[in-house]
Amino acid sequence: MTTNWAAFAAAEPELAGIVEQRFGAFRHHVLATLRKDGSPRTSGVEVQFLLGELWCGMMPGSLKALDLHRDPRFALQANPGAGTDMGGGDVRISGRAVEVTDPALKGAYVKEVEPPEPFHLFRTELTQVVRTTYVEDDQFLVVQVWKPGEPVRTLRRT
Repeated sequence: MTTNWAAFAAAEPELAGIVEQRFGAFRHHVLATLRKDGSPRTSGVEVQFLLGELWCGMMPGSLKALDLHRDPRFALQANPGAGTDMGGGDVRISGRAVEVTDPALKGAYVKEVEPPEPFHLFRTELTQVVRTTYVEDDQFLVVQVWKPGEPVRTLRRT
């Protein structure tokens, strides 16, 4: 089961807001895709939350775009920033990437983002959102896990 960003944000607005803040804090993030042989590949990527979707834009012919054409599964991790404090927590999103070829939709994205052209544009279908953080004077690790059709589960570890 998958869902788009708007449906996730409507179901879990607090967690969605935190996730958007974490991704908005830095420009570049880490995208994991699967190579032809099934091994993982990590690449830098810029993302946008726009028009109810989470978007990933990529240079034409990039290896990450070729990976997603072959196998749309991905994992995306927000840039943790400088140092080790991870303000706002560690945030990861998993799902499937779907390339957008519709000229009107791609045009709406271009109007807002003004990316260098040509480019690949992928919208995401979410399968999981995870936030990991420390609370209470770093005594507890708290993991929030969301999956489509389920409420956020919160796990605490000491």
